[in-house]
Amino acid sequence: MSDTASVSSSFGAFVGRQIDDLNKVKTATSASFNSVLHHVEATVGLRPKTGFTTSGTTYEANTLTGKTKAVFDSAFDVTKSALHIKP
Repeated sequence: MSDTASVSSSFGAFVGRQIDDLNKVKTATSASFNSVLHHVEATVGLRPKTGFTTSGTTYEANTLTGKTKAVFDSAFDVTKSALHIKP
């Protein structure tokens, strides 16, 4: 009977270690995913980079939308200038 208890105890310890390892992987994966998600949201403009401001000229200039708008506006201004169109 003591052999059965020993095997049962060893098996329980083995399963416990596996569960602990899986929990560590889950925590690391979750933290990594949250970090990547935060960077993507900040780059696209869904989330502020610093956490202080969510609107305004400076905030918009640092978002993907703001950068795209700036490039478009610049190209538009160059085109107007090349065609000698005055506002």
